[in-house]
Amino acid sequence: MQEPFAVSTRLRLAGLALHAYTASGSVLALLIVIAAIDGDAVRALWLGLAALIIDGTDGMIARRLRVKETIPWFDGARLDDIVDYLTYAFAPIVLLWTGDYLPEGAIGAVLAALPLLASSYQFCRVDAKTDDHFFLGFPSYWNVVAFYVVILSLSPTVTGIILAVCSVLVFVPVKYVYPSRTKAFRSLNLLTTCVWLIAYAVLLTQMPDPSTVVVVISLAYLAYYAGLSLYLTAKASRKSEPQPATVASD
Repeated sequence: MQEPFAVSTRLRLAGLALHAYTASGSVLALLIVIAAIDGDAVRALWLGLAALIIDGTDGMIARRLRVKETIPWFDGARLDDIVDYLTYAFAPIVLLWTGDYLPEGAIGAVLAALPLLASSYQFCRVDAKTDDHFFLGFPSYWNVVAFYVVILSLSPTVTGIILAVCSVLVFVPVKYVYPSRTKAFRSLNLLTTCVWLIAYAVLLTQMPDPSTVVVVISLAYLAYYAGLSLYLTAKASRKSEPQPATVASD
């Protein structure tokens, strides 16, 4: 018989500190917006990298500290969603808007609104994170989109097309890999994600003249991530298809 989990004051304090760590992402979102208004896209992207690292580590720490048991009255998942919306959707779109990376006029305003509306819908879906640890639909990686728009100096037209396409993909039920939780190829996913984060930092240090080699390495991760997500979605779909009934022979 399993012994009951003993909740100590130390664990509760650690859990509260962890929630504060997660909440610090909201402050980073504010700093990203300020950097964007100041016209410093590179500074905004460095702050975005810090937000990525916090978001990539707080969940693992929370599970290790068993915060759902030590602080059951606090909804850490809701906090995480609030912070993610600010750092992954709102702040990156502000960066694109203030940096003149979007088409001018009403078209640009509509294209800026699409990701915010699509992400608002997605963050309220109860199945946005599936029981088998995938993201359902394009997982509002607008911070990643903004990163490549700045690094690759994409034109407003190309940027607008990407925003429109990805906004539609939010509603397409493809299961995207959750790097820190999806069980399939988890070790490889964590390794390649770390390589991508390093490439992200290296590219920022090289701005405004990023290395072609590092850009290719960075984009290779996106190809791997998208390809694996499509493969695992197709594999899961095949498993869920009803099998033809077999007719017993006399």
